[in-house]
Amino acid sequence: MQPTEILAAPLKVAVVGTGYVGMGTAVMLASLGHQVVGIDIDQKKIEMLRRGELPIYEPGLEDLLRSSQERLRWTDDYSTAIPDADVIFICVGTPPLPSGQPNLRYVAEAAQSVARNLNGKLQVVVNKSTVPVGTGDWVSRILEEHALDYSAGRYVVVSNPEFLREGTALHDSLYPDRIVLGSSSPEGIERLRQLYQPLLEQTFTPPEGMPRPANYTLPELVTTSLSSAEMIKYAANAFLALKISFANEIAGLCECVDADIEQVTHGIGCDQRIGHRFLSAGAGWGGSCFGKDTAALISTGSEYGYTMPILRAAVEVNQRQRHLVISKLQRHLHRLQGKRVAVLGLAFKPNTDDLRDAPAHDCIARLMDLGAKVVVHDPVAMPHARREWAHLEYDEAATAAAALHGADAVILMTEWDEYRTLDWDQAVRNMRRRLIIDTRNVLTQLPQHSTVEQIGRTALHNIPDNEVLAEAMA
Repeated sequence: MQPTEILAAPLKVAVVGTGYVGMGTAVMLASLGHQVVGIDIDQKKIEMLRRGELPIYEPGLEDLLRSSQERLRWTDDYSTAIPDADVIFICVGTPPLPSGQPNLRYVAEAAQSVARNLNGKLQVVVNKSTVPVGTGDWVSRILEEHALDYSAGRYVVVSNPEFLREGTALHDSLYPDRIVLGSSSPEGIERLRQLYQPLLEQTFTPPEGMPRPANYTLPELVTTSLSSAEMIKYAANAFLALKISFANEIAGLCECVDADIEQVTHGIGCDQRIGHRFLSAGAGWGGSCFGKDTAALISTGSEYGYTMPILRAAVEVNQRQRHLVISKLQRHLHRLQGKRVAVLGLAFKPNTDDLRDAPAHDCIARLMDLGAKVVVHDPVAMPHARREWAHLEYDEAATAAAALHGADAVILMTEWDEYRTLDWDQAVRNMRRRLIIDTRNVLTQLPQHSTVEQIGRTALHNIPDNEVLAEAMA
């Protein structure tokens, strides 16, 4: 059964913004049978999408885009997309300001453009972007001020935050834990319930290569006020950031007392009140959400004279992890001037090309400051990095093994499967010194004649450092 067959009344949907959230939202809804128009002011993006090319990387997205093309179109013209839409998603960026608060300029511009093209019927405007508490009411006022023929009750704002993990966003969209809808309008809630009916009841046929998980239960529909839905998004991301920073703080103590963080987190994660997910030590969290959302919560608290010491500590621990990577390297190489260091992984996590707040950026920048020669590899993100990280100086390697050739050390920054399955015994043979800084605890076996530093574990030596160096120099 195809998704179009199970929808009693497919809706017309407009999605403003074609970034990671907007693109996934548009393609997912089209795959469920809705008629979707994606809107972006970037004409180059629109031209790419019309050719069937994706401006971002996400496993499975290209295949789903291709299979849903008959229900998808792309435009930079609001007037051709908004008037007919039953539901309008705002999925634009909200980058952080120096104060920590998100910049809502793009939300305001999108809301104004939407308002000018509303047609008088019941239309639901959905805030999908992560926005501060109170933004839903603010967007409602924008619609009131800019709509050509405004009438209360016809143009409804609903907060529908996303809880997607980059790299698995499509999977998370199709098989969510919950769907949160915040609004004071029963009509708005009901329309979104209709939109998401295939997800709420799981009546769609799973796309090829993305089966429904075993033992998956139906998602919970959570209906709240606008402000509560907005707070749920921030609180969820802040808690996950806290969980990662907690694991990293315990990892530091594990190194002091000769305990193993992997064993510790497994043991405490078996407690159902804690769980294993996001309880991973490493180089710290990155990406577009955790840093921005924790900063926004801290900033919001400051506006009310309310301090948030736990969140501030989480941010501090996260920054410390990035410095720890270089400290581990210096412990073995001492001076880095003139040393050749390979960095494996640029994206902030695997299965995406997203470089926002990636720990690898800070690592490369610090290596440059210390005079090291850097060579990098990433299976997907290198073309993106050429544009976004033009201020950094490094060489690219075609393969992970080539990056290690002649290196004094390798820093594994992103846990791509390619690095897990790499023949490390073979790859380290061409290194000048066989030193591996594994910031994601990927290696489960010690490569021959090597030294491995991981997070929350005592350094592992296959043979003494002086013998490694002597053999490598022979």
